[in-house]
Amino acid sequence: MRHDIVFLDRSTLKADVRRPAFDHCWAEYDVSAPHEVVRRLEGATIAITNKVPLRADTLVQLPRLAMIAVAATGYDVIDTAYCRAHGITVTNIRNYATHTVPEHTFALILALRRNLLAYRDDVRRGRWQASSQFCFFDHPIRDLHGATLGIVGDGSLGRGTAAIARGFGMRVVFAEHESQKAKPRDVAFMPLEQLLRESDIVSLHTPLRPETRHLIALDELKSMKRTALLINTARGGLVCEASLAMALREGLIAGAGFDVLSTEPPREGNPLLELDLPNFILTPHVAWASYGAMQFLADQLIDNIEAYVSGEPQHLVA
Repeated sequence: MRHDIVFLDRSTLKADVRRPAFDHCWAEYDVSAPHEVVRRLEGATIAITNKVPLRADTLVQLPRLAMIAVAATGYDVIDTAYCRAHGITVTNIRNYATHTVPEHTFALILALRRNLLAYRDDVRRGRWQASSQFCFFDHPIRDLHGATLGIVGDGSLGRGTAAIARGFGMRVVFAEHESQKAKPRDVAFMPLEQLLRESDIVSLHTPLRPETRHLIALDELKSMKRTALLINTARGGLVCEASLAMALREGLIAGAGFDVLSTEPPREGNPLLELDLPNFILTPHVAWASYGAMQFLADQLIDNIEAYVSGEPQHLVA
């Protein structure tokens, strides 16, 4: 059987994507607007998507579609319930960003913990040149050694972040969650409410689900230390962005570093885009995007498709 494969948003992946080792027809598009998806997937048996949504109202028009290969770990753009009910296999990417996302997380932590942006801006404005001393201490600098890092999400990214933290001499705690099957003996777990109160830095590494949407809102931000940082390299919807903007303006927490927003790209604006503060860093969802990580992703993407066609599917989510 020849498969017809369509990659809906090839431009989201800067890597070499090899062609599968079976009889197939390949088509790819840099981007795909919602109104183009059905036409482009008409007749396709395998769809590849990173961020193009495939919901029930679209899938019902694609009777030949047998597999969706998600070119990412997160698969909230896919209606997995529909796929399960209609026999459409869905796969995702696993463990490709275990180094790059934790590294980006700590780039944000270090920049904020040591107030690098504030000091850089001071130098640009001539503050150092006008100083009567060899240095100045206008912004607090806090060590990581001995500080508590609270991690929400104990998957590969959360564990990778914990490994770096321990190298800095930090205390690491994880948030308990209902789906937990077993707790490793060498890892400390606590309720989220306690973690927020005790942590000097809170880092989010959990999927966006209905039960985790706005996991961090105004009440949670108020419960954190005023010297604490909030880091989010997971999903924008985990945090109420209006509440975070208020918390940063009012000094409820010391700072935040985000790589994600609730809507990407933010066409209609976003309260976090309006912040012009040295204690807030926003990057455009690039924590995952080192060259090495993207190539690993591309290779596993085709591995998943080949495994499905060979009758031994892997990395299934539906």
